[in-house]
Amino acid sequence: MTDEERDRDRKMKSRLREDLPEMLLEWEGRWREMLDSTDGRIWEYISDVSGSPDRHNLYEILGVKKFFELLNRYSWNRKRVRRFFRFYEMLRFNGANGRTRYRLTPVQCFQFGNIFGFDDANGLRLIRTAYLFVPRKFSKTTSAASLAVHDLFFGDNNSQAYVGANSYQQAKICFDEIRNIVMDIDRSGRHTKVNRELICFTDGSRDSKAECLAANARTRDGLNASLVIMDEYAQARNTATASGADLKNVLTSSMGTRREPLTVVISTASDVVDGPFAHELEGARAVLRGELENDRIFASIFQPDVDDREDDPATWRKVQPHLGITVQPGYYAEAYKEAQLSAENMLTFRTKLLNIFCVNEARAWLDSECITQATLHIDPDRLPARYDSTIAIDLSVRDDFSAVTQGIYDRDRRRFLYRTWYFMPEVAVDTHPNRNLYRRWAQRGWLELTPGEVIDYRAVVARILTLNGPTRTIAIGYDPAKSREVINMLTAAGAGPVIRGVPQRYLDFTSACESFEVGIRTGKIFIDDNPINAYCFANATLDEDCMRNKKPIKKYQNGKIDGVITMLMSHKLFAEAWQNPL
Repeated sequence: MTDEERDRDRKMKSRLREDLPEMLLEWEGRWREMLDSTDGRIWEYISDVSGSPDRHNLYEILGVKKFFELLNRYSWNRKRVRRFFRFYEMLRFNGANGRTRYRLTPVQCFQFGNIFGFDDANGLRLIRTAYLFVPRKFSKTTSAASLAVHDLFFGDNNSQAYVGANSYQQAKICFDEIRNIVMDIDRSGRHTKVNRELICFTDGSRDSKAECLAANARTRDGLNASLVIMDEYAQARNTATASGADLKNVLTSSMGTRREPLTVVISTASDVVDGPFAHELEGARAVLRGELENDRIFASIFQPDVDDREDDPATWRKVQPHLGITVQPGYYAEAYKEAQLSAENMLTFRTKLLNIFCVNEARAWLDSECITQATLHIDPDRLPARYDSTIAIDLSVRDDFSAVTQGIYDRDRRRFLYRTWYFMPEVAVDTHPNRNLYRRWAQRGWLELTPGEVIDYRAVVARILTLNGPTRTIAIGYDPAKSREVINMLTAAGAGPVIRGVPQRYLDFTSACESFEVGIRTGKIFIDDNPINAYCFANATLDEDCMRNKKPIKKYQNGKIDGVITMLMSHKLFAEAWQNPL
């Protein structure tokens, strides 16, 4: 999250805190009687959130505000909501003491009320996609299982409910609960057939079914899904191999004939910070903020606010509304103690209990907080011509970034500024595993796409030539193994005297890595606010060879660290020119 986004959320939360008392009075006078006649727990949740905004996160509050906006525009189907609540509370779920019936909590009543409560202009259920972004132990499995069983028994006569996940084991966790509920309902087995992956009716009363699928399952023809449940979708990656995203797309694209289809994504955060779910979730947040219009989406989002401390019990209560209900009161305190023992434990605590997308900071060379603090908007028009600069080039041919970094030494403040531009062939983006992410970057001007299947080096050279003038270029660094064509073009343009080869060996990066890290951590080095820079640093881990020489390498095969490499090359060129660059 950028500083601008953090400031946006702070201001929005502050405005809501001021406006909520008046809004709550209006909502109570207009809607409370109707909601109480549906189920008093809905209003109980609403009044708690609206009356105590500091105990709830921004997006939880925005979800309540969105609820009343929908009440103003659509019909409320009290009967359908009450019917589902009664159905849920008749089911027996797995528990510590065996099969047990549970009363819906106020937050669950609000969630299910949103999903089932609104009718569109045609009298059909309004909500078609629901995102339940909740921490571990929230009761995700029971929520998902109840929806599947409801569709099986009370959906279309030929309903098809599918439970999907990235792995078979994950999909089976939810599906096994569905199986157990159905077997509990039909104990004699006279009406239903229940096997490992499929539930269907055998008495001829219905043609509906529920089925368990996983990302690596073969896609079959003839799907006609009425309900799709994607469990732990945050684990899905943008990869060329089968993934949860592919499965979700296959299932949702089969819903075209259904009058009231429903897709439910139930997930906790993960370390897949650039996966499809992270981007879908940001879209849902934009809907709640009012930046996008989509009344077909419901999102229930539990996460810390931007300034919440991760060791604060108030944060734990904000993130986990079932603390003391499905989660033991002391669980978070004990988990945080365990988290401090290792980076792996802390990653689990942050992703699974605080519901924050993040990577393993111990494996990342420079952690996300460090990079965020060092990120600065650099205005080239305000850079004096007397400043010295170096330029570094990391070139690809087809399926990777090409990166150009300009390092600038700010004489007045005795600091270094690094600006990076990224290039990629247009055709290569269409077939790349990360194509969706790259397209978003290109649309926002952060990634420059050149025509054709291979990188157009003329675009790279043109960018480099524009950088000499606003500042004085004292060196242009390149990888001697693969930059000859660009170097020839730069030499022909008159840049030959400042061109320097920068070998890519571990030995040649060690001092630059150490100096760069010191500069970042002491406020002497800043990088520009292109988000691809943060993405590259998140993918970089500092590796050591047998001689303890250091160089950043990729954490994942599809990760990119090109900007990290060119910044270090640019920094190295300064170090070669000056004995003490910092």
